[in-house]
Amino acid sequence: MKIAGAAAAIALALVLQTTIGQMLVRGTAALDLVLVVVVYIALTMGPATGLVAGSVAGLAQDALASGIIGIGGLANTVVGYVIGLVGTQFIVAKAIPRFVVFAAATVLHAVIFMGTYELLGVRHFGVPVGGVLSQAAANALVGVVGFQVIETFPGFLERRAANRGSRMRRRL
Repeated sequence: MKIAGAAAAIALALVLQTTIGQMLVRGTAALDLVLVVVVYIALTMGPATGLVAGSVAGLAQDALASGIIGIGGLANTVVGYVIGLVGTQFIVAKAIPRFVVFAAATVLHAVIFMGTYELLGVRHFGVPVGGVLSQAAANALVGVVGFQVIETFPGFLERRAANRGSRMRRRL
């Protein structure tokens, strides 16, 4: 069931990313939802699942975008694995550590993605430090809020069901 949820989250992120992908801040996308989902999956399910999720999500994102197929897949694969390892070695349960992990994952992704293009001589990005840092902040904010919502939602449903049950007993 978790794998189906991860696949659905990646598909939803791909759909949303292609619709908001037109928004650019200093040459880079303002938000990378696919990367946020990969990092979430890696933190919650470990390095092996993070690696597979990163690979699938990155290759799908490459197929939908223009450019060399495989570079985004490579970047997302490495990020998924590394962040999965970080999640198993460190306690990443509070908002600030999660913010740092999402921001660091975005910077690592940008270094691998842009660095590979530069090494191949296919595309020159210049020095988009401002764009990468703004994307890192946006991804981290969305990631932390998303984590909070996902963790709170099951408890909300249980409390709601319990409240309904107690109201039904009072009526009887």
